Amino acid sequence: MRYHIITIAAVFLALAVGVLLGSSTLSRTVLGGLSDERSDLAKQVSDLQAQRNALNARLAGEDAFAGSIGPMALRGELDQRTVVLVTTADAKPADRDAIRNLIGNAGGSVTGELQLTDGFADPQRADQLRDVVTRLLPAGVQLPTASDPGTLAGGLIGSLVLINKDTNQPQAKPAEVTAALTGLADGGFVRMPDKILPAQLAVILTGTAQSGNGAGDKAATLARFATQIDRSGAGAVLAGDTGSADGTGAVGVVRADTAATSILSTVDNAESSAGRVVTVLALREQLDGKSGRYGNAGNAQSVVP
Repeated sequence: MRYHIITIAAVFLALAVGVLLGSSTLSRTVLGGLSDERSDLAKQVSDLQAQRNALNARLAGEDAFAGSIGPMALRGELDQRTVVLVTTADAKPADRDAIRNLIGNAGGSVTGELQLTDGFADPQRADQLRDVVTRLLPAGVQLPTASDPGTLAGGLIGSLVLINKDTNQPQAKPAEVTAALTGLADGGFVRMPDKILPAQLAVILTGTAQSGNGAGDKAATLARFATQIDRSGAGAVLAGDTGSADGTGAVGVVRADTAATSILSTVDNAESSAGRVVTVLALREQLDGKSGRYGNAGNAQSVVP
């Protein structure tokens, strides 16, 4: 019995020692491999960070160059032309101010700014916007046959802020313009401007892609609005920041519609100096009856006209 007990104890002792030695050797091997892999990954991360920093520095340099040379390159492009600014709720004031200054550098003048509110593109308020637009229509102005609120609002606001491209005359009387804009402001769809006069051209300035519930519907409303604004005057440009050319961005929705892109110019990098310069050049192109898709997004046709 003692012999069998000693034998069994020896077997279990040998098994325990074997497991211990095996696991220790395996642990050293695994840890050594993980350490090597960690070092390789750390080097890759370091290399990628260096590449990113170099690209950012290059982009900053190119943008600074565009900011310096842009005003000179735009001289005379909009000589004696008038432009109205229409900004969405998420448009950046810095983008607006920079584009306004560049229009001045190009010889043009900004006649005013109309700010759209969050409620303008809210899908839950679409019926209200449609009703208000129909009630505020000035005498002699016809709305588009489309029934979506973006196109209808573009037909109304376009007649208020743009002159007739054939006669170069306002499309509504000053009192009608004031009454219609007041009605839109009372409905919570626009902010009442301090001063705005009808212009020949329009820049519709937006931010990045829409987010939250109904993001696609919001982008579609803004896209159709901008397209109808273009039809109401001598031309228009829809400019947005990076991301605006995505599927839930107003620029992206326009670019997915061949009928819209055939008349409305779009810019997808208005937060950069280069994009702002291109916005003004696109306005000049609109006067020549041309349009294009400009910027850095994959659905842009080129960087500059």
